[in-house]
Amino acid sequence: MTEPGKRIRIAVAGLGVIARTVHLPLLQRRADLFDVVALSDLSPARLAELGDRYGVEPARRYADAADLLDGGGCDAVLLATSGSHGELAAAALDRGLPVLCEKPLAYTLAETDRLTGAALMVGYMKQYDPAVAEAVRLLDGIGGAAAVHAVEVTVLHAAGEQQLAFAHLPPPPRDVPAAAEARLREADARLLDAAVGGDAGARVLYQILINSISHDLSLLRLFTGPPATVDHVATWPLAPDGPAEPSVEISGRLPAGGRYGIRWLNLPDCPAYRETVTLHHARGTLELVFPSPYLLNAPTTLTAVDRHSGGERRAQFRSVTEAFEQELVAFHAMVTAGTRPLTGVAEGAADLRTSQQVVRRYGELTGAAIGGEAAS
Repeated sequence: MTEPGKRIRIAVAGLGVIARTVHLPLLQRRADLFDVVALSDLSPARLAELGDRYGVEPARRYADAADLLDGGGCDAVLLATSGSHGELAAAALDRGLPVLCEKPLAYTLAETDRLTGAALMVGYMKQYDPAVAEAVRLLDGIGGAAAVHAVEVTVLHAAGEQQLAFAHLPPPPRDVPAAAEARLREADARLLDAAVGGDAGARVLYQILINSISHDLSLLRLFTGPPATVDHVATWPLAPDGPAEPSVEISGRLPAGGRYGIRWLNLPDCPAYRETVTLHHARGTLELVFPSPYLLNAPTTLTAVDRHSGGERRAQFRSVTEAFEQELVAFHAMVTAGTRPLTGVAEGAADLRTSQQVVRRYGELTGAAIGGEAAS
């Protein structure tokens, strides 16, 4: 364990959109806690650009994330590569390196079984949002999970270019070796087969679940515990010639007997991303409205509604403290003081298990042939 209060020498594997727009700027902002000492990416141009920008020595820039881990000289690693992180996370933990792992933690439960120890945090930054923390506090004051009658989630998922227009990102790199891209596609295909089988609709649904809806599953866990059942699943396209990814609707029972419903609406031309999480309880409502996650320091709004003096009272809470930054502070505390993360390996595996339950129910309702772990 690193000495409390000490700066962590951190290596970052994967320099895509989330690393470029969020993680690297915040690691630089929190130079009191972190020192970025190594980077890896398949694109030589991107590696050179961001290595120069963040002052990483050329000798500590790696094309392969496995080589980054072998290079040593760091106290922890942030995994922001594409696809499953199961293999890299296991390799880092085997080397004694604490891991901050972007979702998905893994594609299969078998991968999570290899992740021993508690030194891993899954990157569900919304759990560390100040408005979410305040909602947890208020919910605890009225009886906690048992007080929740229903949870409603609606995500208006605007296209990535809509969410990222403000960032003026360079075009995707064209210098990634074709053989490396092919290996990644083959690895993804094998893991998806092992997770849910070969049905195309099931595979697309599963990827939406583990890459995006997982954030909502993490909030359900925090407020109520993971779903007790998955009763209904539906997917539908915007139009016959619409986006490849469908919209998704899920509902079921919560552990304490309430109900939940999640609607993830794929709306590429929607002007802005918006996520609303509403908890209804016997005495009122707690409503969270999240902006696009790429807008650093844009506040989430918590609105608490209850009875007061014979009428309705509405109170709002907003904070410009960035959720991603709070996540990094919590990761530092995990590495230096052993503080448990809100989502570690066990909780990340629970979200995978729920996602596979959703896919299994999808197969039961549509007749799709579900295989792999989800079939059991």
